[in-house]
Amino acid sequence: MPVKLVFGLKNGTSVQKEVADDVAKHIVGKKIGDHIKGEALGFAGYEFELKGGSDYCGFPMRWDVAGFQRKRILTVRGVGLKMTSPGIKHRKTVCGNTVHPKIHQLNLKVIKEGSAPLAPPKEEKKEEAKA
Repeated sequence: MPVKLVFGLKNGTSVQKEVADDVAKHIVGKKIGDHIKGEALGFAGYEFELKGGSDYCGFPMRWDVAGFQRKRILTVRGVGLKMTSPGIKHRKTVCGNTVHPKIHQLNLKVIKEGSAPLAPPKEEKKEEAKA
């Protein structure tokens, strides 16, 4: 199953790229907060920081859950929780902080940019003047 990479750029936008399994095997075993060289993913000159992700069922990765298995944690705030009222605790299922083969999406922050841009430049739409 291909892995979807979501890159957070320095200008506040994000770019999605899909990579094959043979490229994604270089990320397996990394933890949230680790730095990844862009050459391992096919992006020369880039350096990324792993910020999070989700597995094939949509459960979010959480930095404070060790390992790669899913756990049901009691949480007040943070990843995987939508606040309804202050002070209410919820038991939520989250995925651990280690990347494993069943991770479907990874969120990466761009630390160092390479020479080639990740996203192609936007084409501005020209509006035709109505006569």
